[in-house]
Order: sequence, then C-alpha cells, then structure tokens
Amino acid sequence: MSGVFSPTRAKIKERTLRTDKWWLQPLLTFGVLFSFVIYATFRAFENKNYFVEESHLISPFYSPCLSESCEPAATIGGWTPFSAEIFNFALSPALIILIFPLGFRMTCYYYRKAYYRSFWFSPPACGVAEPHEKYTGETRLPLLGQNIHRYFFYAGLVFNVILTYDAIISFRNKEGEWGHMTLGSLVLVLSSALLWFYSLSCHTCRHTVGGRLKHFSKHPVRYKLWTTVSVLNTKHQQFAWLSLAAVAFADIYVRQVASGAWSNPIFF
Repeated sequence: MSGVFSPTRAKIKERTLRTDKWWLQPLLTFGVLFSFVIYATFRAFENKNYFVEESHLISPFYSPCLSESCEPAATIGGWTPFSAEIFNFALSPALIILIFPLGFRMTCYYYRKAYYRSFWFSPPACGVAEPHEKYTGETRLPLLGQNIHRYFFYAGLVFNVILTYDAIISFRNKEGEWGHMTLGSLVLVLSSALLWFYSLSCHTCRHTVGGRLKHFSKHPVRYKLWTTVSVLNTKHQQFAWLSLAAVAFADIYVRQVASGAWSNPIFF
C-alpha cells in the first residue's frame, strides 16, 4: 500500500479528527464549478442572443466572433475565418472561443487545488484522508497536460485585450458616436477589469515578470513589476471567483437584453 495508506502512516480508523464542517467548502466549490460548466455548455450550443447591436454589447463567451454564422456587426472588421457549416450544423462561435479561457482556468494553479479537492477528493480538505491508494501527482496523463498552463495564460492575455476593446466600444452608439453609456457598458467594463486582475495575479504572470533572475538589483523595472504582481498574487483566489462570476453575469446580461427579457438602461 502507498500514499495515505502507507505503512508509515498513523493507524487512525477515523477518516478525520476534524469536528468542523470541513465538507462544506468542497461541496460549494463542486456546486459552483459544475453549474458554470453546465451553463457554459448550454450557451456554447445555443448560438443566439449574444449580441445587442444598438449598444454594441457582445457576450464574453462569443468574443471575438470568428464564425461565418456570426451576426455581421459582431465580428471584428468582418473577419470570419471559420466556416459556419461543420458536420451539417451551424458552428457556434463560442465553441471556437471557450476552449482558451476554460483551458486557462482548468490549468490554473488555484483552480487545480479547488477541483482536485471537490471533484477527485485529492484530498477533500486539510487533515482529511483521501480515498486514493496511490498518488502520482501531475506526472502522468492526463494531468501531465497541466504544464501547458503558461501558454493558456498568454492566450488569455490576448482575449483580455479583445474583451477590453468590446467594453470600450460599448460606449459608442449605433451611429458610431462616442459618449453613449448604458448599464451593459458598465457590466462589460467590470467583467474585463476583473479578468485583468485574475490574469495579472496569476502565478505564471509573477514568474514571467520576475523569474529566472539572479539579481533583482540589476533589473529594477522587472523587480518593480514583480513586487506589484506579488501583491495581486495574494488575492488570486478571490480574483478567480470574482472574475468567473463577472463573466457569467456579463453573458447572462447580454443574453437577457438580446432576447428582450431585460431592458438596457441608458445613462447618457
């Protein structure tokens, strides 16, 4: 036997000596993440109600809109490199896009801990024995693929720029005049801002700006960036959840406005 059942482990018949509700956090994590996966899958295949032309609101799930099935005004410069007809059904733009932000979150250091505990019970909580007889870490497939996190991080930065652009142009009305602000504009601004905080607080970002240096004194700019990112890094868990909630709400808001269920209040 190996892992938590190894001969050197203390022989305690109870799974844990903890008396608090240790199971509550992994249960909540499972519920939120599983709900988000179900909702994101539904929206990816729905392929409608993702764009409001009057205020140029586009769902973060569908931006950038790269499929030929996109609404013309939702594309960037009319660029649609992917055919709408694949396997005889209209290709949803979200199916092209979501693989990158979801890949970034799936390989995120914090989210790994969160869903390893809540989905695989590895372990479910501190001081609670896991049910697995063997522990191999991330040295085998499919978990070996977690090492590509840095590349999803770089791709995520590109999407952050695009979503920031979407938030900016939402301040322009249908005629192209600036100075037009709606509640949807603020929703997109909040979503893109939290995505930036989530990305900049990432452990990979911290390593990118300050890693592989022998002397910080010889690299004052990178040292300043590293100290700033290090401060954000302490809040990475909070930014992970806040950005996830903001992106989901931004999609819900755009969907409801596009379907006519909600109005989009205009401030000026």
